[in-house]
Amino acid sequence: MADYVIGIDGGGTSCRAALADRNGTLLGCGKSGASNILTDPDTALRHIAEAAELAFEDAGLTPDLSSASAILGLAGNNVGGAVGYVTERLPFARSQIVSDGVIALQGAIGDEDGAIGIVGTGTVYIIRSHGQFRSIAGWGFQVSDLGSGARLGQLALQETLLAFDRIRPMTPLCEAILAEFDNNPELIVDFARLAKPGDFGRQTPKVIDYARRGDETALRILHTGAAGIDEALDTVTALSGDKTKLCLLGGLAPLYPPYLAERHRLRLSEPRADAMTGAVELAVKAFPPGARMEACA
Repeated sequence: MADYVIGIDGGGTSCRAALADRNGTLLGCGKSGASNILTDPDTALRHIAEAAELAFEDAGLTPDLSSASAILGLAGNNVGGAVGYVTERLPFARSQIVSDGVIALQGAIGDEDGAIGIVGTGTVYIIRSHGQFRSIAGWGFQVSDLGSGARLGQLALQETLLAFDRIRPMTPLCEAILAEFDNNPELIVDFARLAKPGDFGRQTPKVIDYARRGDETALRILHTGAAGIDEALDTVTALSGDKTKLCLLGGLAPLYPPYLAERHRLRLSEPRADAMTGAVELAVKAFPPGARMEACA
């Protein structure tokens, strides 16, 4: 029988792990790199193991992943082939892969009905009603993830090329991005051809910074992102009702409320805990139940 439980929160930018005993008492935390199993499953596996080992070390324990059972909330889990590939190669005694949205929902609202929108490198919306889950969006950067950090970063590069061609105004944001690529648009194209979602997402802090300065291009990008989130939240509200709890989570969650429609902005509430707490709660319930929870910093 496994001695420990591990909660994994894995996304397109980073992977976090929390180690707990079988009562849910937090022992240690670890963090590593990107762990999107859809876009790069082998790298995700490496970073999952690395984060878990660091959690053991943080607890003052010798890493032994085979002594732990894990719940993994991972981006890209809605594609069966990726889930099967990763599940077969996980190093834990027992493991279950769920959506990163499911662990975030558990952390944010506990066991009650409600909904969350996660806006980070990617986007996904999760609804729970009478114990049943419904997921909206989250199909991956290539065909979904409107309003995500990856999309905002990609839009920033697109706008920069439009400005270079004088189709759109050349604003300070575009000038800063061009300077990063030695004022050579061909280098932007080369970068974009091979870039993963997290690579695009690294442009997003520039967008946020220049939007605060009133940059026309940056503000247009943020309004485009907010429009995509508003559309998704309209569907969330239609499915969950407007009386249940609604939380916006993820790295971009603090950014968006001023840009959202008032009907959504007024509904937003603060989450009760983070996704790591939710992952460990679910791990304790699955292998088996009975928990006292604390949150990872």
